[in-house]
Order: sequence, then C-alpha cells, then structure tokens
Amino acid sequence: MLKSKRSSSVVINIIVAFLSIFMLSCGQNNNTDNTSKDKSSKIDEIVSLYADYGMFNGSVLVVDKGEVIYKNGLGLANMEWDISNTVDTKYRLASVTKPFTAIMIMQMVADNTLDLQEPISTYLPDYPKENGDQITIHHLLTHTSGTVRDYDSDKKINQFPDRAQLKQLVSEFSGLPLEFKPGKKFSYSNSGFMVLAHIIETVSGKNYETMLQENILDVVGMKNTGTDKHRPIIKNRAKGYFKSFGSYYNCNYVDMSTIPGVGNIYSTVGDLFLLDQALYDDTLLPKKHLDVMLTKHVEDPSYGGFHGYGWEFINKPIGNTSETIETIGHSGSIDGFRALFTRIPSSNSSIMLLNNTSHAFLTSMTTAITGILYDKPYDLPLIPLAQFMIETIENEGIDKGIQFYKEHKDSPDYYISEQELNVAGYKFLHAENAKDAAEVFKLSTEVFPDRDNPYDSYAEALRALGKNEEAIENYKKSIDLNPKNNNAKEMLKELEVDYLIDLLKVDDTWVKEIITFPIGWAPKMTVNGFEELRFAPEWSNAKHEDFWSLVMAWKLITPTEITMDELQINLESYYDGLMTPNHWSKEFPKPSLELFDTIKTETSTEFKGRMTIFDGFHTGEIITLNILGRQQLCKSTGKSIIVFKFSPKAYTEPIWKHLNNINLKDDSCR
Repeated sequence: MLKSKRSSSVVINIIVAFLSIFMLSCGQNNNTDNTSKDKSSKIDEIVSLYADYGMFNGSVLVVDKGEVIYKNGLGLANMEWDISNTVDTKYRLASVTKPFTAIMIMQMVADNTLDLQEPISTYLPDYPKENGDQITIHHLLTHTSGTVRDYDSDKKINQFPDRAQLKQLVSEFSGLPLEFKPGKKFSYSNSGFMVLAHIIETVSGKNYETMLQENILDVVGMKNTGTDKHRPIIKNRAKGYFKSFGSYYNCNYVDMSTIPGVGNIYSTVGDLFLLDQALYDDTLLPKKHLDVMLTKHVEDPSYGGFHGYGWEFINKPIGNTSETIETIGHSGSIDGFRALFTRIPSSNSSIMLLNNTSHAFLTSMTTAITGILYDKPYDLPLIPLAQFMIETIENEGIDKGIQFYKEHKDSPDYYISEQELNVAGYKFLHAENAKDAAEVFKLSTEVFPDRDNPYDSYAEALRALGKNEEAIENYKKSIDLNPKNNNAKEMLKELEVDYLIDLLKVDDTWVKEIITFPIGWAPKMTVNGFEELRFAPEWSNAKHEDFWSLVMAWKLITPTEITMDELQINLESYYDGLMTPNHWSKEFPKPSLELFDTIKTETSTEFKGRMTIFDGFHTGEIITLNILGRQQLCKSTGKSIIVFKFSPKAYTEPIWKHLNNINLKDDSCR
C-alpha cells in the first residue's frame, strides 16, 4: 500500500495550481496528461514492434513519477489455445525471487531474530561446521560466500513434483569445499540464496511459502503472487516456451520446489508495481534496514554494477544517448521465462517486463523505454531480416526470399545475424527441404565470408543433396577459417577425405599452437585464415640459444599475396595486441617491423628484416628479433601462405640452421 502523507495545505496549493493551469490552457488538455499520453503511445509503439518481431511475448507495466502510464499484455500466454497475455497473467520470476528472499531476511534482522555478521552455523546447527563457521548472512546476501553457484540436485528429476525438502536440498551441497574464502570476492550463487531460504524456515519455524505470504504478500496486497508449484491449478498462469528454427515449443519441465528462495515465485506486472511502491516507505521494512538492504555492498565485475542485499545496482543508458541513470532491480531467467524488474528511485519510475519465452530483448526494451521516460532519443527495434526472409520464402518461394534478403541486408532498418541466418537454413533442412536450405546457407557464406559456421552448414545441406564434392570444398573452407572445427574434420573423414591442417615440417619437440584469424586480442589485423605456431623447445629460457626462437605460418584466405606494407601492418598489430596486456607502463614503444631485403618471384616473395618488441612475457625488456620470411601464393586454391622465422640470435648462430630446416609441407597449399 502506498501511504499518503500530504497535509491539507499542500492539497490546497495543488488545487490552486491546477485551477491556474486550467484557466491558462483555456479548454486544452492538461500538459501533464498530454505528456503521459505521449509517453504511453511511444511505449506502446516500442513494445508492439518488439512483439511483432518475435522479440517479446509477455506483459509490460511502466511507472513514471509514481504513476502507471502504460500496462499491457502482448503475445500468447498459451499458444496451444491462443490465450492472450494480459496485465493479470502470472509468470515465473526466476531470479527476481531473490529480492523477496532478501526482504524477508532483513525483516528478521529488524526483529533482532538474525544478525547479518553472525556465522550461519549459529542458525543452522546441522550445516557443516567448517563452512558454516566462515559464512555469514551478509556473505550470502552479497554473493561473496564462496558457495557453489548451482548444484544440480537429483530431486529435479523426481517423479513426484512439489515435494523437494529444503533441508535435504541444502545438505547436498553444503559440505562441498568453498570456492574461495568468504568475503574475498564476488561470485553469483543461486545455492547461497537457497541457504538463506533454509535459514528463514529454520529460524522462523514456518515454511518459505507461509513466510512470504504473511510478511510480504498480505502486507502489500499482492494477491496474484505466490510460490510456483506443478500440481495446483493456478489461474491465469502462463505456459513457458522456447523458440527453435523459427517455431515455438513447450519448454522443459522444472520442479520449482527444488529452487526455493532462488527462483520459485510467480507474479504479475501489477503486483510487482505494488512491491516497487512499498519500497519507498516503511511498509515492509524500517528505513534503517531498508537503506542497508539497498546499499551497494559489492561490485560485480562481470558488468561493472553493484549488488546490495538481493538487488542489483546498474547505471543503465537513457535511450540512445551517452547519459545513464542509476537503477535498482533484478533480472530473471529460467526455462521458458525471462523477467526484468527495473526501478529508478530518483524519479519514482520503474519498468516491469515479464516474458514467457526463453528469448526476449528485455534489456533493449528497457533502454528505449527509459529514453521515453526522460524525453531523450531512443532506438526502435531493428527488423530481424532472417525472420522476414523465411516468411517470404514460405509465401513466395526461395528465389523471392533470397532476393528479399539481398535487397534489405544493407538497410539501416534491418539487422543481420549469422546465427539467425543459420537457424533459418536449418528450419528448411530439418523439414527435409535440403534444396532451399542449401540456398539459405549459400547466402550465409556470401554475407559472412569470414565465418566458418556458414560453410560448415552449407556443406551439410550439399551433402544431403548428394553433392559431395561441393560439400568437401566447403568443409575445407570452414576448417581453414577455424582449424578447431572438429565437426568438419569428422565429416571429411566420413567422406573419406584426409584433411590435415598442419603446415610445417618440424619435430615433436617444438610446441604447437593453432590460432584463428581474426584474433580477438589483435582487432586491427585485417587478414582472415589461421596460424600454425611452433616454439623452439627452450624458447622461454633467456639463457638458452632457443630463447624467443619460433616459426609462424599464416594460411590466409586471400586470392592474392598481401603487400609488404600490409604484412608490416598486420604483424605489428599482431604483436601489439599480444603484448599490450603485459605492458605495465605506456613508455614502451609499439612493435615495429623493418624490412631491408626482399626477393620476389612469380609465385613467392622472400624477405629479411628485424622486429622490435617489448618482451612482456619473460625479460620485461625491449628486444630485437631477426626475421626471415617467405610468402607463397597458392594459385589453385586462392590462398596465400606466409612463413615467419624469428630469433634474437644473429643469422650466423647455430639456431638459424635449425630454423632454416623448417619448411612448409608439400600439401600445405590444398
């Protein structure tokens, strides 16, 4: 219940102000009403587009300055019976359950029943003492207890649902070694909140469901919230779905009694609004304890936000601007459901999004809606091009669908995705329409020529069509782009093709690594392909002649040799990206390649030079590597291979005799 504390004088002032505005507007609508209606219509446009594009299927409620300005249900609560979602639809909250657990814990702290800094063995005498004596309630609430993140209880597959016992669930993981000393770092733990639920039950003598009802739901008036169970008939409960290959399916069964205090609550957007407003006064907690709960206690390094007790603090973007606003809330994810509860206390605004499919763009929706609330520019959702291509194929045929994709792929109104295009192809392949699938996968190789998966998928469709030779070529292309693609290697074996990715003739004492281009740590590199890297046996020993002696072979997906200038840029970018994480000071120069001798023939270019780098791995000093290289063009396959040989030793030293004996394998061009 939201308590009103306005005095009569304040009310009189508001009436006077209202009359003044009314007289000035002379028959026009109140500006505030207009603003609310304008925001509401913009929000409706946003959420409707997300629903139309298959990016949202659920219920929305938006609060602006304490007033509900938008609420709606979109999509279907039950897809088999075509029952629509409404504002009264009940959804699984998943981890949005955790704030409820935190509130109940803090209520017991306020009643002096619990102490945040006491070891949990004080309240759970059966908890393994070695762990229980180290962990406090504060640690559990802030995900700093060292307790395992999840424990896959055997009870999840129990044939009798709703019967899991909390004490037994906790006993299954409580004796496991802690992952770190409590309080030393943050590590999100669902199991930790299950322990909190166990404390609530043990100390109160009541089960979690009863405590939830008596201490939160009845107090706030949340009549559409409760603990989710499999067997009871719960009116207006949404079914959960997942999407695969463009179609929806029923989600997997989850016995919710196995995750008490962690993710077992269901609710509606309207009830979450009641909870939201109850956190602005002492309805649920005295201010002193409310403030402690809603304090930034620990940083979450995964996204740069903070955690309070059961709540997440995130500075979220306002629309598409560079501005942010501090929010308090929580997200939730479980089979068939997604939830995002965002509170903006500075303006008493909030956004509740509950979704009954396993994939939804809730963060993007929240960002756009926040922009609307603060009268800032925001982005409409981009049209998923692959989805509309599928519809075109189904209605007008494969040629029209491919044409539609090509015509719109560069449009700023659409977004393209390798994964979604791949899913589109498999939709037809799984429907035993390999011909259309092959056309979609072929399109994917054209749109994403530097990715390995489109070629792998295209090869699969070609093989289904009996076009084995073409399939082999595409499997090879996939391996060239990703030498770790074991599926493609297995498929080539089935096709009786022995396809090796080793490029160099070298003995087994040299350490081998395979790296795929482009490399994440060297984003400025422009080449595509892969590298076989061979280190001399003692390459890391600064006192040995092998020190920093190595051979690199780059097999590039390019029909022409790269120029010496391109080679220099890419090699310098390679080492800059490799060494930057090891730079403890900006005083070290960037890597530089100096070529002072080149010999060019019709099919190859040999070069000689030196490379200056900062050795961040071993000596912490700047070193100069002598370099010999050879670039070979494979005309038959449209590939280029470059071999680099490095050593800080002079060319006359014995190590170079060994380096010069390492050459490409005879079949390296294939």
